[in-house]
Amino acid sequence: MVDLLKAEHNVDVDWRPYYLRPDTPPEGMELPDYILRARANGADERLKSMAKTHGMEFNSPDRIYNTRIAHEATEYAREYGKGNEFHHVVFRKVYAEALDISQWDVLRSAAEEVGLDADDMQTVVDGGRYTAHVAGQVQQAQQIGVTGVPTYVINERYAIVGAQPYEAFKNALAQIAAMKDG
Repeated sequence: MVDLLKAEHNVDVDWRPYYLRPDTPPEGMELPDYILRARANGADERLKSMAKTHGMEFNSPDRIYNTRIAHEATEYAREYGKGNEFHHVVFRKVYAEALDISQWDVLRSAAEEVGLDADDMQTVVDGGRYTAHVAGQVQQAQQIGVTGVPTYVINERYAIVGAQPYEAFKNALAQIAAMKDG
């Protein structure tokens, strides 16, 4: 869907990190009861339907993963011009393949898939090169009021929160364009 928006509306998309559950231990954690209840009430069906509409598969993770090293690895990928591609592969590994992105074997596989040096990525990320940068971006997201993922911030001013249908984005862009013209 983001690729379609970029093609149809000439927009830039820049993925930024956010910790939905900053208290998640490195090994991850069990899903809270409220998520299990929401799933039992069909919350995942809308997401599966949206994914299918865009030719994607969706499988809800069975745990909450700690995403710190995935975010830091994404910064490594961004530095080498592969940020978007790496993000897409990591997203697929979580939501289509149900893999744990807190594990280096999963992230190394994603790196190799997009043509990055997996050994170098792991060494650099484990060395802490991106830790402060990612923490700063997460703090900035909190300061502008991000509370959920995904959150799409348009023109540093407008937010669309959650997995929304394509029409929500088209409508938002049309309203912003009308405000510029008006």
